[in-house]
Amino acid sequence: MPLTKPAKPKSGAKAAKIKVEQRRLRILVSSVVYGYEDFLESIYAILGNFGYEVLMSHNGTIEIDPDISAMSNCLKAVQDCDVFLGIILPRYGSGKEDGNPHSIVHREAVEAIQLNKPRWFLVHEHVAIARKLLEPFRDQTQKPRFVLKSGINFEPTAILSDLRVLELYELAMRHDIPEVKNRRGNWVQTYGTDEDARLFATAQFRRYRELEQKYLSRISNPAAIRVKRGQS
Repeated sequence: MPLTKPAKPKSGAKAAKIKVEQRRLRILVSSVVYGYEDFLESIYAILGNFGYEVLMSHNGTIEIDPDISAMSNCLKAVQDCDVFLGIILPRYGSGKEDGNPHSIVHREAVEAIQLNKPRWFLVHEHVAIARKLLEPFRDQTQKPRFVLKSGINFEPTAILSDLRVLELYELAMRHDIPEVKNRRGNWVQTYGTDEDARLFATAQFRRYRELEQKYLSRISNPAAIRVKRGQS
């Protein structure tokens, strides 16, 4: 019986390419959790059904390094994801550390923008309406912070827990870039009901193959992997 030749080992580059093709596109869902658990479960299910590997702290699918802080683990998840979905809700969230005044969700958005991650944002209509209502009472000299004029106090409500939610909203719209024509990745979709948000997620992320070809292929091309901090 003739001996069969052992299969030739694949070259490192080819093996790496096969490995990349087998890995699913990673999407990080960044959002506060408390009070929105059912809504987040539905978003997780939609994205998972389309084929994504969904990174979501609520579902425990973010890889945790026990030797670093919760904030560092969340920022690492932003670095590791291929695409980013930020959900801006009336609650601001927690996780401030190292003297930084921003919550985990806020800093995740900053990181995604600095790393030029392909990103989508949803914002609850309460946030969008609150911004319009409070804009006439804003101290314009404090931008990009959202501070009210002297003598006007802000009280947290179920509609808006913290003025920093509005700062996050404006950051997502890239108001840090003065010229509107120079803003990129600045689409923020307002939604009223959870069903509206699920419709947006379905419309944007059902294109799994298209997004996979566009963004996952960068991983196998070292020349395309560049950290673009501060660019839109």
